[in-house]
Amino acid sequence: KQMPTIFYKPECISCGECLSVCPVNAIEEKKIRERGKKWEIKEVETICPYCGVGCSAIYKANNKGEIFAVESPSDLGVNKGDLCVKGRFGFDFVRHPDRLKTPLLRTKDGFKPISWSEAYDIIHAKFLEIREKYGPDAIMGLSSARCTNEENYLFQKFMRAAIGTNNVDHCARLCHSSTVTGLKAAFGAGAMTNSIEELDETDLYFVTGSNTTETHPIIGRRIKRNVDRRGAQLIVADPRKIELVKFAKIWLQHRPGTDIALLNGLAHVIYKEGLWDKDFVNERTAGFDEFVRAIEDYTPEKVELITGVKAEQIIEAARLIGRARKATFIYAMGITQHRYGTDAVKAVANLALLTGNVGRRGTGVDPLRGQNNVQGACDLGALPNVFPGYQPVTDPSIRMKFEQEWNVPSLPDKPGIAVSEMAEAVFDGKIKAAYIMGENAALTDAELRKFRQALEKLEFLVVQDIFLSETAQYADIVLPAACSFEKDGTFTNTERRVQRVRKVVDPIGFARPDWVILRDLLQKFGIQANYKHPADVFEEIRRVTPQYRGITYDRLEKGGIQWPCYHEEHPGTPFLYADKFNTPDGKGHFHAVHQIEGYGRDSEYPFILTTGRMRYHYHTGTMSRRTYALNQIVPEGYVEINPSDAASLKIKDGDMVKLISRKGEITAKVKLNDRVPEGVVFSTFHFAEIPVNMLADGENLDPESKIPEFKVIPIRIEPIAS
Repeated sequence: KQMPTIFYKPECISCGECLSVCPVNAIEEKKIRERGKKWEIKEVETICPYCGVGCSAIYKANNKGEIFAVESPSDLGVNKGDLCVKGRFGFDFVRHPDRLKTPLLRTKDGFKPISWSEAYDIIHAKFLEIREKYGPDAIMGLSSARCTNEENYLFQKFMRAAIGTNNVDHCARLCHSSTVTGLKAAFGAGAMTNSIEELDETDLYFVTGSNTTETHPIIGRRIKRNVDRRGAQLIVADPRKIELVKFAKIWLQHRPGTDIALLNGLAHVIYKEGLWDKDFVNERTAGFDEFVRAIEDYTPEKVELITGVKAEQIIEAARLIGRARKATFIYAMGITQHRYGTDAVKAVANLALLTGNVGRRGTGVDPLRGQNNVQGACDLGALPNVFPGYQPVTDPSIRMKFEQEWNVPSLPDKPGIAVSEMAEAVFDGKIKAAYIMGENAALTDAELRKFRQALEKLEFLVVQDIFLSETAQYADIVLPAACSFEKDGTFTNTERRVQRVRKVVDPIGFARPDWVILRDLLQKFGIQANYKHPADVFEEIRRVTPQYRGITYDRLEKGGIQWPCYHEEHPGTPFLYADKFNTPDGKGHFHAVHQIEGYGRDSEYPFILTTGRMRYHYHTGTMSRRTYALNQIVPEGYVEINPSDAASLKIKDGDMVKLISRKGEITAKVKLNDRVPEGVVFSTFHFAEIPVNMLADGENLDPESKIPEFKVIPIRIEPIAS
């Protein structure tokens, strides 16, 4: 078979792969860490703590408790030896001098160290006082996508069994709550349908709303290899000229916020030209007729007017999708982080159902999770409306099961408050106290000025983290947690694979693993919590979570297992819906969804700010900005502006500008870049000095998933005189 022409010249991205493959060790890191004598070195296999790919690696530590090197053998984990720049170099934060080492109490003179027993006593007394005065629903809990499955399970157990509220949520609300809601409606479960490994079997990738090579580099690398070496085809739909565009057969550069129109337009062509899978649709789906009526008006010509994508391109892309033997639909927060995010997810699912690309190997809908354990945090019930395993809190039989397991007389039956509703609830007097574990909400939430004012208004705030984050600075009590390299447990990656996390070094100072802190607090509140090790917690998880029932620590020693896994002889499930969907009728459900008219257009605020991530930093930078190599590469934040827009505004590369929206304003340095189209500004949310979410709208939420709008933020730009 003739190989395709290689049309892309590789560029150095500081990933360190050359270090791992150099046969004569002629290349080494710029910063050499003290390694210690050979017999003093400890080598531990564990999971990278960054994105949702869940890469395995062997971390090496000396007898001083310092991690100094990483290896990833070619037969190890889902990454098969590949690591990105964060996975290979992003571990300096473990022993950074900023690490929290002891509990802290806020006083009029600032924070002062206290003992663990004092901290527990204060938390116990204050939460009881607030519960007695205002009721249990006056307390809010935010769990963490960076903590283990066991810790997220114990956190939601603490909020429900000890406090007595379903007010528990985490950052999935702000990234993939649209996925959980939309895919559950379409397929019956809000998770990635297929495996990372199956990407090697795909004939066509449709990537939209995902800058995959930067946010999920190992998956992005896999796509590039398959396009370059195997001849797989790639369609990219993105307003920005991301790296994958260089590999794409077609680039659909649509206007920000017009995703549904574009997806409906593709479906329209596929249906009209008879490229849809009639047998699959007739036998395995429901809601088709209403869906067809909905896409009737989305002709290529009309969609061109809405999206800016040429009708000819829409037709060509639709034909490629419709004719592909195996197509995979990949998306991330460019699809979900909208006030219509759930409908956009349903539109992606519609395409998969229409073409019969779900329920088979090498096909599927793959929402790429952003954080290392955001899938697990959702699975284990860190959401206001479901117990672990997505079992509704409103179901009396489900509540009885958990009441018996936890040995409590009753559990709350009313769904709780989402984090996107938290600030408003504080100002309305509904929320008086909060417990935040491993979430830097003071940088990640929308309309930050309001959210920070809400944190100040709380009568009592506990923050549990590894650093004194922007959120922790508002706390009354700060609890020092162990990071993932300092504890055992499990993470669940983006493909539903449960994997073992193993302790590499001891916790720093007096820091404790989150599961230990939560166990102690559960016992303090009189709740059954006789756990000696995270494995004990996992055994309880297995008993109450059907999808995890067949997974054990012993089995995980041989490698990760993908849920659902219903018994100990079950091999796990690489791809979902082979025989039926997880809906009540067993069918995949089409949904009629429509583009919002005039979305994002604003004469007073003529530019659109859209946000995302870069490959060299992670989330709010609490870990990556305290890592030598990553901070050397990108030490400060900036906003990307198209050179044509910069010329009209009379600003140059490196100038400072003011970005103003209806919700706030920030100042930032300009970086000219034609990756962004005219009229669009791009920035990441990694840098506290540029709190871009200050500009986002925290009021107009998606009506189903309650996610705020982060991708289409109308702004104006004002130059700042030098």
